[in-house]
Amino acid sequence: MITLTLNNGVTLPTIGLGVFQSPPEETTDAVAEALRVGYRHIDTAAAYRNEREVGEGIRRSGVPRDDIFLETKVWVSDFGYDKTLHAFEKATGKLGVDTLDLLILHQPAPTRFDTTVAAYRALETLYADGRVRAIGVSNFMPHHLDRLAAETEIIPAVNQVELHPYFTQPAVQAADAARGILTQAWSPIGGITFYPGWGDGKRSVMDDPTIGAIASAHGKSPAQVMLRWGIQQGRSVIPKSINPTRIAENFDVFDFELTTEELARIDALDTGVRGGPDPDQPRDAMFDVVIDEA
Repeated sequence: MITLTLNNGVTLPTIGLGVFQSPPEETTDAVAEALRVGYRHIDTAAAYRNEREVGEGIRRSGVPRDDIFLETKVWVSDFGYDKTLHAFEKATGKLGVDTLDLLILHQPAPTRFDTTVAAYRALETLYADGRVRAIGVSNFMPHHLDRLAAETEIIPAVNQVELHPYFTQPAVQAADAARGILTQAWSPIGGITFYPGWGDGKRSVMDDPTIGAIASAHGKSPAQVMLRWGIQQGRSVIPKSINPTRIAENFDVFDFELTTEELARIDALDTGVRGGPDPDQPRDAMFDVVIDEA
């Protein structure tokens, strides 16, 4: 296992299990299986509606809580200072824990950025109180980071964004690096190319011939190559699966190394085309989502 050190000295395992779109009834088994395989990093979110099942999977695994890096996200309908403090209580109540290793704002919500700032200030309070070990953001573009920095004190430890070989977001990665923010990739193996309702004519990164050739050269799968690409470039990667075989395969990426030339070939696949939602596109309906109480 490779670990990464955040800008406040906290470390996290570079690879974590994601549970976006994992049905609640299958999430518990997936989390328990991942921890059995060796994962020690789990990523969830209030909007995924499976925090309870993540917590149950952790307890069922028998792995001590202190050995697991657990992160979750606050949805935009819970943005605002007091509402975000309560969102922390809802999340920890569902997860069955007292503290979180990382708490993230799920979206920048640029049309209501005053609530985003207030929410982040609540994260700063939770961090100061020792209730979270690190705080961060998700889907923030460089201009969102600039706006946040102008009105808050603590630099985010993590920015979790869509990032895979077909969409590498070099400007976001550079902005994160300049600020000492760790870039964390959601959809690191390109599943987002099938994000429901966004875009047409999408191609699976899994079927890309360049990645396939590199995978064959190393006796690995395309998914393993993409995860290794992210890890070698210093990112945290969050692959999602509920399939025990794939959960194990995605973790088996520490026994080979890509060459500089292979990394460059994968970098060159970037299309600049986003697979998931544009963080700057107004989506008022997302503010109407009600996050259940614990």
